Amino acid sequence: MRQSLAACIALATAIVAQNSTQAGPLPPGGAEPIVMAPPADPPTSGSFHTSLAVLRALMQQDVPGLLRLSSVHKQHLLDLAWGLLQQVPDPGLDRPQALLVVDRNPAVQELLVVGAFPGKPWEVIGATHVSTGKPGRKEHFLTPIGVFRNTADILGYRAEGTKNENDVRGLGMKGMRVWDFGWQRTDDWRTSGARIDIRMEMHATDPDLLEHRIGKPDSEGCIRIPAAMNRFLDRYGVIDAQLEAAAKTDRRFAALLAADRIPTAIAGTLLIIVDSSMEGRGAPAMPIPKETRGSSSLQASK
Repeated sequence: MRQSLAACIALATAIVAQNSTQAGPLPPGGAEPIVMAPPADPPTSGSFHTSLAVLRALMQQDVPGLLRLSSVHKQHLLDLAWGLLQQVPDPGLDRPQALLVVDRNPAVQELLVVGAFPGKPWEVIGATHVSTGKPGRKEHFLTPIGVFRNTADILGYRAEGTKNENDVRGLGMKGMRVWDFGWQRTDDWRTSGARIDIRMEMHATDPDLLEHRIGKPDSEGCIRIPAAMNRFLDRYGVIDAQLEAAAKTDRRFAALLAADRIPTAIAGTLLIIVDSSMEGRGAPAMPIPKETRGSSSLQASK
């Protein structure tokens, strides 16, 4: 039976209260946040779908302009993502978890928040438009396809809200989260058959000048997401499972994660980028070894 939005929010409050283990600094307004730690054991099918319902309700509440996608379209993108996942050794989908799927197809440009339960059909929680790389301009390259992990090997950071030489806040307002997936290899449009390493990140963009352009290729190679989706993924730790664990012993990660966060019990680590215009013909991108991450001077981060 489908639950109403109000019922799901009430359910979310009850789950958070039941599973809370620590409290962070007081947010504006003085309300004490409750931080929910990931469970020691993988969620059962019932609790997994409860968590999905909670995330879906919270997304409907917090992220305006969610896309209405047909079941055929959603299934096509999930099939492409699953196909890429099968090409990656030890992809990390060993437990029920949330993950992100991005379609870089110039005619699509979408991000799907997905609930993935091993051995069972995946479910789309919600979707928004994004902007991926637009090759052809200086320091602009195609966003690579493949399976990427948000791991504690890379810290990530937050936007300072400063403007660049073009008077643009390329990472969005001050405090917006920047997820860093390290140096990744993509096509170099300047030379036929050439490849180049770019720094691939996911972040917000200038709310006044660029956010209204989200929905078409526009970035240097990173994934631009709406500010509301940025805050949603940040507050509920949708792909921050490893960072949340690291924050318990490492102050750097504790400082990075939102003080008022309420991490979902099904937080994962995976970002899967597909291209539905290629129909799965591209090879999966694999993380570049740590020792070579700093070998390129190019950083696509806007």
